[in-house]
Amino acid sequence: MRAARWYNARDIRVEEIPEPKAAKGQVKIKVAYCGICGSDLHEYLAGPIFVPVSEPHPLSKDKAPIVMGHEYAGEVVEVGEGVTNVKVGDRVCVEPIYSCGECASCKKGHYNVCEKLGFVGLSGGYGGFAEYSVVPSSMVHKIPEQMSWEQAALVEPTAVAVHAVRQSDLKLGDTVAVFGTGPIGLLVIQAARAAGASKIIAAEISPERQEFAKKVGADVVINPLEKDVVNEIKSHTDGLGVDVTFEVAGIDAALNAAIQSTKMEGNVVNISIWEKAATIPLNNLILTERKMTSIIAYRNIFPQVIQLIANGQIKALDLVTKYISLDEIVSEGFEALTKNKNQIKILVNPSK
Repeated sequence: MRAARWYNARDIRVEEIPEPKAAKGQVKIKVAYCGICGSDLHEYLAGPIFVPVSEPHPLSKDKAPIVMGHEYAGEVVEVGEGVTNVKVGDRVCVEPIYSCGECASCKKGHYNVCEKLGFVGLSGGYGGFAEYSVVPSSMVHKIPEQMSWEQAALVEPTAVAVHAVRQSDLKLGDTVAVFGTGPIGLLVIQAARAAGASKIIAAEISPERQEFAKKVGADVVINPLEKDVVNEIKSHTDGLGVDVTFEVAGIDAALNAAIQSTKMEGNVVNISIWEKAATIPLNNLILTERKMTSIIAYRNIFPQVIQLIANGQIKALDLVTKYISLDEIVSEGFEALTKNKNQIKILVNPSK
Protein backbone atom coordinates (compact mmCIF):
# COMPACT_ATOMS: atom_id res chain seq x y z
CA MET A 1 0.00 0.00 0.00
CA ARG A 2 1.01 3.64 -0.39
CA ALA A 3 1.92 5.66 2.70
CA ALA A 4 3.55 8.99 3.58
CA ARG A 5 6.48 8.43 5.91
CA TRP A 6 8.54 10.93 7.94
CA TYR A 7 12.29 10.45 7.52
CA ASN A 8 13.53 13.83 8.71
CA ALA A 9 12.61 17.50 8.76
CA ARG A 10 11.41 18.45 5.26
CA ASP A 11 11.81 14.82 4.21
CA ILE A 12 8.44 13.11 3.90
CA ARG A 13 8.22 10.39 1.26
CA VAL A 14 5.21 8.69 -0.32
CA GLU A 15 6.23 5.11 -0.89
CA GLU A 16 5.00 1.53 -1.07
CA ILE A 17 5.03 -0.43 2.19
CA PRO A 18 3.50 -3.80 3.11
CA GLU A 19 -0.23 -3.66 3.87
CA PRO A 20 -0.79 -4.40 7.58
CA LYS A 21 -3.10 -7.03 9.05
CA ALA A 22 -5.16 -6.79 12.23
CA ALA A 23 -3.55 -8.82 15.02
CA LYS A 24 -5.24 -9.78 18.28
CA GLY A 25 -7.10 -6.82 19.79
CA GLN A 26 -6.56 -4.66 16.70
CA VAL A 27 -8.74 -3.07 14.03
CA LYS A 28 -7.82 -2.49 10.38
CA ILE A 29 -9.29 0.64 8.80
CA LYS A 30 -9.52 1.74 5.16
CA VAL A 31 -8.75 5.44 5.60
CA ALA A 32 -11.29 7.84 4.08
CA TYR A 33 -9.70 11.17 5.02
CA CYS A 34 -6.81 12.32 7.21
CA GLY A 35 -6.12 15.93 8.15
CA ILE A 36 -2.74 17.62 8.25
CA CYS A 37 -2.27 18.83 11.83
CA GLY A 38 -0.18 21.65 13.22
CA SER A 39 1.85 18.99 15.03
CA ASP A 40 2.56 17.33 11.67
CA LEU A 41 3.70 20.70 10.35
CA HIS A 42 6.01 21.15 13.36
CA GLU A 43 7.58 17.75 12.58
CA TYR A 44 7.96 18.71 8.91
CA LEU A 45 9.58 22.07 9.63
CA ALA A 46 11.50 21.49 12.86
CA GLY A 47 11.27 17.82 13.82
CA PRO A 48 11.87 15.50 15.41
CA ILE A 49 9.60 16.58 18.27
CA PHE A 50 7.34 13.59 18.93
CA VAL A 51 8.91 11.32 16.29
CA PRO A 52 11.28 8.75 17.85
CA VAL A 53 14.56 8.70 15.96
CA SER A 54 17.42 7.16 17.92
CA GLU A 55 15.37 4.75 20.08
CA PRO A 56 11.99 3.11 19.41
CA HIS A 57 8.99 4.57 21.22
CA PRO A 58 8.32 2.44 24.34
CA LEU A 59 4.70 1.72 23.35
CA SER A 60 4.64 1.71 19.55
CA LYS A 61 8.06 0.00 19.38
CA ASP A 62 8.72 2.04 16.23
CA LYS A 63 11.21 4.70 15.22
CA ALA A 64 11.71 6.80 12.08
CA PRO A 65 10.77 6.40 9.32
CA ILE A 66 7.17 6.38 10.57
CA VAL A 67 3.81 6.54 8.77
CA MET A 68 2.38 9.96 9.57
CA GLY A 69 -1.21 11.11 10.14
CA HIS A 70 -3.34 11.14 13.30
CA GLU A 71 -6.52 13.07 12.38
CA TYR A 72 -8.45 10.43 10.49
CA ALA A 73 -11.53 8.31 9.93
CA GLY A 74 -12.50 5.36 7.79
CA GLU A 75 -14.27 2.03 7.45
CA VAL A 76 -13.41 -1.07 9.47
CA VAL A 77 -12.32 -3.79 7.03
CA GLU A 78 -10.87 -6.35 9.45
CA VAL A 79 -10.96 -7.06 13.18
CA GLY A 80 -8.49 -9.11 15.15
CA GLU A 81 -9.19 -11.83 17.68
CA GLY A 82 -11.06 -10.62 20.75
CA VAL A 83 -12.39 -7.37 19.27
CA THR A 84 -16.02 -6.84 20.26
CA ASN A 85 -16.62 -3.07 20.18
CA VAL A 86 -16.68 -2.78 16.38
CA LYS A 87 -17.28 -5.04 13.37
CA VAL A 88 -16.38 -5.06 9.68
CA GLY A 89 -18.29 -2.30 7.90
CA ASP A 90 -18.49 0.06 10.87
CA ARG A 91 -17.64 3.72 10.26
CA VAL A 92 -15.12 4.99 12.81
CA CYS A 93 -12.76 7.80 13.73
CA VAL A 94 -9.53 7.26 15.62
CA GLU A 95 -8.40 8.59 19.01
CA PRO A 96 -4.67 8.19 18.40
CA ILE A 97 -3.17 8.34 21.90
CA TYR A 98 -0.67 5.69 22.99
CA SER A 99 -0.78 5.28 26.79
CA CYS A 100 0.66 2.62 29.06
CA GLY A 101 -2.37 2.04 31.27
CA GLU A 102 -0.10 1.48 34.25
CA CYS A 103 1.32 4.83 35.42
CA ALA A 104 -0.36 7.01 38.05
CA SER A 105 -1.95 9.26 35.41
CA CYS A 106 -3.37 6.37 33.42
CA LYS A 107 -4.78 4.73 36.53
CA LYS A 108 -6.90 7.80 37.28
CA GLY A 109 -8.08 8.04 33.67
CA HIS A 110 -5.76 10.90 32.65
CA TYR A 111 -4.13 8.91 29.86
CA ASN A 112 -3.27 12.07 27.89
CA VAL A 113 -0.52 12.79 30.43
CA CYS A 114 0.79 9.22 30.49
CA GLU A 115 4.47 8.91 31.38
CA LYS A 116 5.02 7.19 28.01
CA LEU A 117 2.60 9.35 25.99
CA GLY A 118 2.68 8.94 22.24
CA PHE A 119 0.47 9.35 19.18
CA VAL A 120 -0.22 7.07 16.25
CA GLY A 121 1.21 8.84 13.21
CA LEU A 122 3.75 10.79 15.26
CA SER A 123 5.26 8.20 17.61
CA GLY A 124 4.94 5.23 15.28
CA GLY A 125 2.24 2.77 14.27
CA TYR A 126 0.24 2.84 11.05
CA GLY A 127 -0.97 6.43 10.81
CA GLY A 128 -3.69 7.89 8.62
CA PHE A 129 -1.55 9.08 5.71
CA ALA A 130 -1.82 5.60 4.24
CA GLU A 131 -4.43 3.56 2.43
CA TYR A 132 -4.90 1.37 5.52
CA SER A 133 -4.27 1.84 9.22
CA VAL A 134 -4.15 -0.69 12.04
CA VAL A 135 -4.76 0.45 15.63
CA PRO A 136 -5.79 -1.09 18.96
CA SER A 137 -9.58 -1.48 19.13
CA SER A 138 -9.63 0.86 22.16
CA MET A 139 -8.67 3.75 19.86
CA VAL A 140 -11.71 3.58 17.57
CA HIS A 141 -15.05 5.32 18.04
CA LYS A 142 -18.12 4.63 15.91
CA ILE A 143 -19.62 7.64 14.17
CA PRO A 144 -23.30 8.27 13.41
CA GLU A 145 -24.69 7.71 9.91
CA GLN A 146 -25.37 11.42 9.36
CA MET A 147 -21.72 12.30 9.96
CA SER A 148 -19.63 12.61 6.79
CA TRP A 149 -16.13 11.19 6.45
CA GLU A 150 -14.82 14.73 6.23
CA GLN A 151 -16.47 15.69 9.53
CA ALA A 152 -15.20 12.51 11.17
CA ALA A 153 -11.61 13.31 10.21
CA LEU A 154 -11.98 16.57 12.16
CA VAL A 155 -13.04 15.00 15.46
CA GLU A 156 -9.43 14.73 16.69
CA PRO A 157 -8.47 18.43 16.34
CA THR A 158 -11.89 19.47 17.62
CA ALA A 159 -11.29 17.32 20.70
CA VAL A 160 -8.15 19.38 21.46
CA ALA A 161 -10.21 22.58 21.45
CA VAL A 162 -13.06 21.12 23.50
CA HIS A 163 -10.63 19.70 26.06
CA ALA A 164 -8.94 23.10 26.36
CA VAL A 165 -12.25 24.83 27.04
CA ARG A 166 -13.32 22.16 29.53
CA GLN A 167 -10.01 22.41 31.40
CA SER A 168 -10.29 26.20 31.60
CA ASP A 169 -12.22 28.21 34.17
CA LEU A 170 -14.72 29.36 31.51
CA LYS A 171 -18.24 29.84 32.86
CA LEU A 172 -21.48 30.83 31.19
CA GLY A 173 -21.32 34.52 30.28
CA ASP A 174 -17.54 34.89 30.56
CA THR A 175 -15.38 36.85 28.12
CA VAL A 176 -12.68 35.10 26.11
CA ALA A 177 -9.64 36.03 24.01
CA VAL A 178 -8.01 33.64 21.54
CA PHE A 179 -4.45 34.40 20.42
CA GLY A 180 -3.78 32.71 17.07
CA THR A 181 -6.52 31.58 14.72
CA GLY A 182 -5.09 28.60 12.94
CA PRO A 183 -7.25 25.44 12.95
CA ILE A 184 -7.15 24.89 16.73
CA GLY A 185 -7.72 28.56 17.54
CA LEU A 186 -10.74 28.64 15.22
CA LEU A 187 -12.11 25.50 16.86
CA VAL A 188 -11.52 27.04 20.31
CA ILE A 189 -13.68 30.00 19.25
CA GLN A 190 -16.50 27.61 18.38
CA ALA A 191 -16.04 25.49 21.51
CA ALA A 192 -15.98 28.57 23.75
CA ARG A 193 -19.20 29.81 22.17
CA ALA A 194 -20.83 26.40 22.66
CA ALA A 195 -19.73 26.55 26.32
CA GLY A 196 -21.47 29.89 26.85
CA ALA A 197 -18.87 32.62 26.29
CA SER A 198 -20.63 35.98 25.95
CA LYS A 199 -17.88 37.80 24.04
CA ILE A 200 -15.01 36.29 22.07
CA ILE A 201 -12.05 38.39 20.93
CA ALA A 202 -9.51 37.00 18.46
CA ALA A 203 -5.94 38.27 17.99
CA GLU A 204 -4.47 37.39 14.59
CA ILE A 205 -2.00 39.06 12.20
CA SER A 206 -3.04 37.23 9.02
CA PRO A 207 -5.83 39.03 7.11
CA GLU A 208 -7.05 35.71 5.71
CA ARG A 209 -7.31 34.12 9.13
CA GLN A 210 -8.92 37.22 10.58
CA GLU A 211 -11.77 36.61 8.13
CA PHE A 212 -12.01 32.97 9.22
CA ALA A 213 -12.20 34.09 12.86
CA LYS A 214 -15.17 36.32 12.03
CA LYS A 215 -16.80 33.52 10.04
CA VAL A 216 -16.70 31.02 12.91
CA GLY A 217 -17.98 33.42 15.57
CA ALA A 218 -15.42 35.89 16.93
CA ASP A 219 -17.16 39.10 18.02
CA VAL A 220 -14.01 41.24 17.77
CA VAL A 221 -10.88 40.61 15.71
CA ILE A 222 -7.66 42.55 16.43
CA ASN A 223 -4.45 42.70 14.40
CA PRO A 224 -1.59 43.02 16.95
CA LEU A 225 0.62 44.57 14.25
CA GLU A 226 -1.78 47.48 13.86
CA LYS A 227 -3.09 48.05 17.38
CA ASP A 228 -1.95 47.55 20.97
CA VAL A 229 -3.74 44.26 21.49
CA VAL A 230 -3.68 44.43 25.30
CA ASN A 231 -5.25 47.88 25.39
CA GLU A 232 -7.78 46.92 22.72
CA ILE A 233 -8.90 43.84 24.64
CA LYS A 234 -9.23 45.84 27.83
CA SER A 235 -11.27 48.49 26.01
CA HIS A 236 -13.80 45.79 25.14
CA THR A 237 -13.94 44.47 28.72
CA ASP A 238 -14.47 47.61 30.85
CA GLY A 239 -10.72 47.95 31.36
CA LEU A 240 -10.45 44.64 33.21
CA GLY A 241 -9.28 42.13 30.62
CA VAL A 242 -10.99 38.89 29.67
CA ASP A 243 -11.92 36.09 32.05
CA VAL A 244 -10.11 33.41 30.04
CA THR A 245 -7.40 33.64 27.39
CA PHE A 246 -6.37 30.81 25.06
CA GLU A 247 -2.83 30.98 23.64
CA VAL A 248 -2.63 29.07 20.35
CA ALA A 249 0.20 30.86 18.53
CA GLY A 250 3.28 29.41 20.21
CA ILE A 251 5.36 32.60 20.25
CA ASP A 252 6.56 34.77 23.14
CA ALA A 253 4.81 37.94 22.00
CA ALA A 254 1.43 36.23 21.85
CA LEU A 255 1.86 34.43 25.17
CA ASN A 256 2.87 37.56 27.07
CA ALA A 257 0.12 39.65 25.47
CA ALA A 258 -2.33 36.90 26.41
CA ILE A 259 -1.23 37.04 30.04
CA GLN A 260 -1.53 40.83 30.19
CA SER A 261 -4.95 40.71 28.47
CA THR A 262 -6.36 38.47 31.19
CA LYS A 263 -8.09 40.05 34.18
CA MET A 264 -6.73 39.80 37.72
CA GLU A 265 -7.17 36.20 38.95
CA GLY A 266 -8.19 35.16 35.45
CA ASN A 267 -7.09 32.06 33.55
CA VAL A 268 -4.52 31.80 30.75
CA VAL A 269 -4.69 28.50 28.85
CA ASN A 270 -1.68 27.39 26.80
CA ILE A 271 -2.51 24.99 23.96
CA SER A 272 0.53 25.46 21.69
CA ILE A 273 3.32 22.94 21.29
CA TRP A 274 6.45 25.10 21.49
CA GLU A 275 9.39 24.60 19.15
CA LYS A 276 11.68 26.52 21.53
CA ALA A 277 11.62 27.66 25.15
CA ALA A 278 9.22 30.46 26.09
CA THR A 279 10.21 33.56 28.07
CA ILE A 280 7.61 34.57 30.64
CA PRO A 281 7.94 37.46 33.11
CA LEU A 282 6.47 35.49 35.98
CA ASN A 283 5.55 38.58 37.98
CA ASN A 284 2.80 39.16 35.41
CA LEU A 285 1.24 36.01 36.83
CA ILE A 286 2.35 36.20 40.44
CA LEU A 287 1.38 39.78 41.24
CA THR A 288 -2.10 39.34 39.76
CA GLU A 289 -2.80 35.74 40.82
CA ARG A 290 -3.56 34.90 37.22
CA LYS A 291 -3.64 31.16 36.78
CA MET A 292 -1.88 29.45 33.89
CA THR A 293 -3.26 26.14 32.63
CA SER A 294 -1.54 23.93 30.07
CA ILE A 295 -3.27 21.21 28.09
CA ILE A 296 -2.10 18.37 25.89
CA ALA A 297 -4.46 16.60 23.51
CA TYR A 298 -7.70 15.37 25.17
CA ARG A 299 -9.16 12.63 27.32
CA ASN A 300 -12.51 10.90 27.74
CA ILE A 301 -14.38 13.24 25.37
CA PHE A 302 -14.45 11.72 21.87
CA PRO A 303 -18.12 10.57 22.03
CA GLN A 304 -19.22 14.07 23.11
CA VAL A 305 -17.11 15.74 20.40
CA ILE A 306 -18.55 13.42 17.75
CA GLN A 307 -22.03 14.57 18.77
CA LEU A 308 -21.06 18.27 18.85
CA ILE A 309 -19.95 18.01 15.22
CA ALA A 310 -22.75 15.68 14.08
CA ASN A 311 -25.35 17.99 15.64
CA GLY A 312 -23.87 21.09 14.03
CA GLN A 313 -22.98 22.78 17.34
CA ILE A 314 -19.38 22.93 16.13
CA LYS A 315 -19.03 23.47 12.38
CA ALA A 316 -15.63 21.92 11.88
CA LEU A 317 -16.05 21.65 8.11
CA ASP A 318 -15.92 25.45 7.88
CA LEU A 319 -12.17 25.13 8.40
CA VAL A 320 -11.45 22.85 5.41
CA THR A 321 -9.84 24.79 2.57
CA LYS A 322 -8.49 22.02 0.36
CA TYR A 323 -8.75 18.30 -0.43
CA ILE A 324 -5.69 16.57 -1.86
CA SER A 325 -4.37 13.14 -2.81
CA LEU A 326 -1.58 11.34 -1.00
CA ASP A 327 0.86 12.06 -3.84
CA GLU A 328 0.25 15.80 -3.32
CA ILE A 329 0.86 15.74 0.43
CA VAL A 330 4.20 17.60 0.38
CA SER A 331 3.71 20.14 -2.42
CA GLU A 332 -0.01 20.86 -1.95
CA GLY A 333 -0.17 19.99 1.74
CA PHE A 334 2.82 20.76 3.96
CA GLU A 335 4.35 23.37 1.66
CA ALA A 336 0.99 25.04 1.04
CA LEU A 337 0.36 25.35 4.78
CA THR A 338 3.85 26.76 5.26
CA LYS A 339 3.55 29.42 2.57
CA ASN A 340 -0.13 30.34 2.35
CA LYS A 341 -2.25 31.63 5.24
CA ASN A 342 -5.32 31.11 3.04
CA GLN A 343 -4.98 27.44 3.88
CA ILE A 344 -6.43 26.38 7.22
CA LYS A 345 -7.23 22.66 7.24
CA ILE A 346 -6.19 20.36 4.41
CA LEU A 347 -7.70 16.87 4.17
CA VAL A 348 -5.84 14.05 2.44
CA ASN A 349 -7.61 11.18 0.67
CA PRO A 350 -5.01 8.34 0.73
CA SER A 351 -6.88 6.29 -1.87
CA LYS A 352 -6.72 8.95 -4.60
